Amino acid sequence: MFSLQAWLSDETAARLPRHEQISRALRAAILAGHWPAGSRLPATRQLACELGHARSTIEQAYAQLEAEGYLQRRVGAGSFVSLPASLPLRRSPSPPAAARLSQRGQAIADTGACREATLGVGTESRQLFSGQPDSQAFPHALWGKLLLQRWRQDGPALMRYGDPQGLPALRTAIASYLALARGVNCQPEQVLVLSSSQQALLLAGQLLLDAGELAWLEEPGYLGARNALLAAGAQLCPVPVDDEGLNTNGEYPKPKLIYTTPSHQYPLGMAMSLPRRMALLARARAAGAWIIEDDYDGEFQYDTHSLPALQSLDPDGRVIYVGTFSKVLFGSLRLAYMVVPANLVEAFSNARTAFDGHSNQLLQAVTADFMAGGHFASHLRQMRLLYQRRRDILLASLAEHCPALSVRHHSAGLQCAVYTPPGREAGWTTLGRAQGLPLRPLAQFYAGPPDREGWLMGYAALSNEEIRRQIDTLGRILRHSA
Repeated sequence: MFSLQAWLSDETAARLPRHEQISRALRAAILAGHWPAGSRLPATRQLACELGHARSTIEQAYAQLEAEGYLQRRVGAGSFVSLPASLPLRRSPSPPAAARLSQRGQAIADTGACREATLGVGTESRQLFSGQPDSQAFPHALWGKLLLQRWRQDGPALMRYGDPQGLPALRTAIASYLALARGVNCQPEQVLVLSSSQQALLLAGQLLLDAGELAWLEEPGYLGARNALLAAGAQLCPVPVDDEGLNTNGEYPKPKLIYTTPSHQYPLGMAMSLPRRMALLARARAAGAWIIEDDYDGEFQYDTHSLPALQSLDPDGRVIYVGTFSKVLFGSLRLAYMVVPANLVEAFSNARTAFDGHSNQLLQAVTADFMAGGHFASHLRQMRLLYQRRRDILLASLAEHCPALSVRHHSAGLQCAVYTPPGREAGWTTLGRAQGLPLRPLAQFYAGPPDREGWLMGYAALSNEEIRRQIDTLGRILRHSA
């Protein structure tokens, strides 16, 4: 008799009732061809003895297979496989065929992923990851109180489908904040609340670019923007940055869209000078191009007054402003926003329904309460002071333990670019990772050959002691490999 023991060892079925496990194993064995059509299965008494189970359990399993059409039971004769002989059987697993994607789908898959570093729940270890706020410094109790209050007040209404443009109260709060803090010229009707700044980039690429049209990106630049525009079928033109930001003085083909991070260039960290901003707006006007201003962490300016947004200088309505709560509040909130010119609002709002409909209504409402109650401004002030202190500790630790490294633009943000001597980054990166330091090379942010070597180092999410300890470890690696 064919043994079912191997089929019964399936861990995925272990939680099922025993008769379900047996019927599942018998079904798999039949489909694998171990009992051809018309063949007789063991008697229930015999199989019960073989498996060490009650006969009633086997009876239940056989009855289930009979109901499904796998068996035909004849009184006094036995139980027979009743599948058609022409049924294709699963005789042996074969390697899956390569997935066939659409041309656009393949292009998206080929871009790779732009993933934020993640830590599991309960994980304590933190590293020099870029773009991470300190979740431990967040006012958890206050947020929980606001969450409970809003749920008690409007829970049933917030469980319904929402406006794809976003909760009106949150759009009003965002517009007010942007006008005061970033100089953005907008009305609440121009604000779209989204799940992420990446979604904003995807929306802009899909709505503003046809396949093959040209987009300028900073070189080096944000990988998420590169991926979003490639997904839209854009032809990309990397435009280099220098100490004044995006340098558009060269001879570059006319763009349809320009992506930039003017307040704090990602990843190198410089701010775009006023002459460069005016030149960029003039180039966009001459080309009839849109500008996407990604102000991903413009709230965190340390050594100078906060620079107003590029959008505040735009007289033509060509700048689309993108911001996020992920850097100011916490990453898993999954709330971001974009400010679009009035003539694009309806198109973007409608297109948003093709992505995910709307953002979480409850979290939108709590965020609106957090802002309206003055808690957002207070939290931002505290985090600005906290992150500035941690930036200072990072710079002091690098100067003490890693004199071979240099930092040029460090007056803003949650991270800074750290430069290595030519030819040393790759080897030091390998040694660092072996010692538990997942250093992030600047080379990965270049579309072409990099003209700088170094790493992007985050400091905002680390305690003072964690910063000192990890830079001390890095210093020992550099000294021992000299």
